Amino acid sequence: MKTGEQYLASLDDGRKVWFEGELVERIADHPILGQSVKLIAEGYDKVYDPTGDHSPFSDVPTDAQGLREHIDFVHDMGMLAHVTYTSIMTLLTAAGRIMDSCPEEVERINAFVARARAEDIRITQCITDAKGHRKVRPGQQEDPDSYVHVVERRDDGVVVRGAKLHITAASLGHELMVIPTKGMKPGEEDYAIACMIPVNAPGVKIVDVSYAPRNAGSGTFPVSGPVSYPESFVILDDVFVPTERIFLDGQTKYATVFAHSLGLWERLGGLSSMADGADLLVGLAQLIAQANGTESVAHVRDKIDDMIIQATLIRASLEAAITHCHVGDNGAAFPDELYTNAGKYYAASHYDRLVQSLHDIAGGSIVTAPSLADLQNPEIGPAVRKYMQGNPEFDGETRLRLFHVIRDLTADTYGGWRLVTNIQAGGGLYAQKIVTRKWYPMESAVARAKELVGVPFAP
Repeated sequence: MKTGEQYLASLDDGRKVWFEGELVERIADHPILGQSVKLIAEGYDKVYDPTGDHSPFSDVPTDAQGLREHIDFVHDMGMLAHVTYTSIMTLLTAAGRIMDSCPEEVERINAFVARARAEDIRITQCITDAKGHRKVRPGQQEDPDSYVHVVERRDDGVVVRGAKLHITAASLGHELMVIPTKGMKPGEEDYAIACMIPVNAPGVKIVDVSYAPRNAGSGTFPVSGPVSYPESFVILDDVFVPTERIFLDGQTKYATVFAHSLGLWERLGGLSSMADGADLLVGLAQLIAQANGTESVAHVRDKIDDMIIQATLIRASLEAAITHCHVGDNGAAFPDELYTNAGKYYAASHYDRLVQSLHDIAGGSIVTAPSLADLQNPEIGPAVRKYMQGNPEFDGETRLRLFHVIRDLTADTYGGWRLVTNIQAGGGLYAQKIVTRKWYPMESAVARAKELVGVPFAP
């Protein structure tokens, strides 16, 4: 197992990372990226055991209870640990689905997972390609690099080229899990490539952006300040991948297996995060209503009741996905596809309703209230405290802090990031609809309808 200090040292490996147009000399010292690095190091130290042979977060759940416990554990360790866990589970899920057809690739997957657990490394997921002209197939693009593809095959591996977008914390991990973003057809064998690439491999270039506040120390960003992670644009400029790191090469019929496996675990992660997030929004709505003195007003109570019902349905979907989990041939438990996808779709597509109700209950001070720094000014601080007070049970500072938490969480840069990622994480909403229809027991539903109608139907 690694300590936080060992993790920090592992980042000094020659990786090439750019932020706002400049090459980052040392990530741990960077004013923005360094905040994220510190969070990840703290996660390492939180579970470090000098006698352990692997980090417990990388354990593979084998039943519903293990799956349920692991979700909370991984979330508590932070974003990169969560992404690593879902990467490991994606590989194991995919391995179970290609076990009979691709035995050599499955052996490589299992060997890599064992090494990743033993070395306590962090993995990020590279799935979405640049895609070029969206109407054109990967193999017919004017620029073949629009999708990551093999440009050269050697006796000991392949060379790949392309780019992957929307990669959370790619610059802060150790390995890039590169998989096809969609199904491939015959003739597109070069695009059916799944492999693992070290972040510091020659030809890997990472461009980072971040929603992290530039003045996090002011207290104005109480939510996003402590939990910011960069989003990465990963460029693969003729990167060599050794054979032992290749998990799929040219088998077009299995290109979607990795994407679907990742989608399942990403959507479970998104659903669990949104279940916790919905409960938080309900709590903030109740608190700000009390601070405003409006918690007994009929329309405010009604809005909070609607929020409670929505939060409960999201939580119920998560519980159903876990309770009805399935155990694969390799002994790993994975969540139910129907409840995971339907729950993620419902939570993401209705998130704006939760936020709208919270904003309506809280009022315009979400975006117009004075800063927390103003409280410290001897001339205006007392007046800000006085006039920010509503319900006497909540002093002016407490109510002001509530407004800033709500703004930072839902109405500022981080709030915009959450709004978009809730929809896009694990694939857009339409992808969840497709999988939900696939797994819904339609035949059973139609049979019941036919029975009720009471007349024969043509086969």
